[in-house]
Amino acid sequence: MLMEDARERIVAFGKRIATEGLAVGTSGNLSEYDPTTGLMAISPSGLGYFETTPADIVVLRLDGTVVEGELRPSSEAPLHAEVYRRRPAARAVVHTHSPYATTLAALGEPIRAVHFTIADSGAEEVPLSPYVTFGTPELAASVGKTFGEHPATSAVLMENHGLVACGWACRQPRVRLAHPVAGGVRGNAARALWRGGHGRFKALRDLWPACRRQGIKAAVAGFFSLGY
Repeated sequence: MLMEDARERIVAFGKRIATEGLAVGTSGNLSEYDPTTGLMAISPSGLGYFETTPADIVVLRLDGTVVEGELRPSSEAPLHAEVYRRRPAARAVVHTHSPYATTLAALGEPIRAVHFTIADSGAEEVPLSPYVTFGTPELAASVGKTFGEHPATSAVLMENHGLVACGWACRQPRVRLAHPVAGGVRGNAARALWRGGHGRFKALRDLWPACRRQGIKAAVAGFFSLGY
């Protein structure tokens, strides 16, 4: 079975995000990429996280050609492939409709620098990609364009949709999604923070070395934490 370890991780972390309320039903999708073979393993379409087994994970090329798997790959496979193209160092991508991310997406707001944890995204702001219909090549292109316009970020918020993030390993996108979204929603819930306090965090780049030293960007297995 191709990419067996990656399949097992995707199944395990899929159950975790479902348990933590970050993905409801069959929403959201997870993948890993092996640049040596050019293969991507991604969660299947229309199957619940607790029903999914490693054998159900679909292996395909970035152009969408299925190499191994009986089920249909996630409809957002083009989105994942585009993130890997835009971020060659990425080895894992996760997309969810978690409550806080969806709230910000519905507001049409980027995740601004109202909290120091936003530094974990690698940029001073998690950018907002304009609304495009889900599951389409146009969405993948739009999000890819936003990644291209913001070379420092490892996460993009999709308007009226949700959040997508990438990392070096399967466990990493968890931190890059949970921390910025938590801080961002708290900031939007209290607009005064944005009006009067966000400027203090414009020097977030100074925090990045400290984040790396403390292991924040590679901490604790799993995609997410803190229930966000």
